[in-house]
Amino acid sequence: MKVGGAFIHGCRGDCSMPRVYVETTIPSYLTSAPSRDLVVAGQQQVTHVWWQTAKERFELYISEAVLREVRAGDQKCAARRLQVLSSIPVLAINEEILSLANWYQAELHLPQKAGTDALHIALAVFYEMDYLVTWNCAHIANGHVLRTMMDLHVRRGRYTPILLTPQELMSENDSPGAIE
Repeated sequence: MKVGGAFIHGCRGDCSMPRVYVETTIPSYLTSAPSRDLVVAGQQQVTHVWWQTAKERFELYISEAVLREVRAGDQKCAARRLQVLSSIPVLAINEEILSLANWYQAELHLPQKAGTDALHIALAVFYEMDYLVTWNCAHIANGHVLRTMMDLHVRRGRYTPILLTPQELMSENDSPGAIE
């Protein structure tokens, strides 16, 4: 397996820890001002609570695609997003992943604007992540997307990560009201 510029063979760290691909909405929710939208504000709070113990319970990974997205926009906000991700290993993107992303975009019937979403899915599949965590429920953490992907993977013999939100990865010890 290739992580960043190096190939990794066998187990990394504690083999019992699930591997999680962290999509761009996670650092965005961690670093943005509290939303006035009550649903988004709740998701931000859940993200903060999940993040407090995520590094202890999971092997977290991001990709070059996540870095490209978090660097966009206001430079002060981008710096905060990059700081949150600074210690997380970066997965490299190769031609096979790009081809897989194009295939997902077509097969999952994702709109043209969702090209990066398809790329996130392709990265999680290629690197055989246990989970892809996101708040993007339109194009990624969506039951229809996951079901279609599972059907596609059965035919192609590919591994399917679970696509979900931080709330679905909360531990029983996480307290929804506890934000540092």
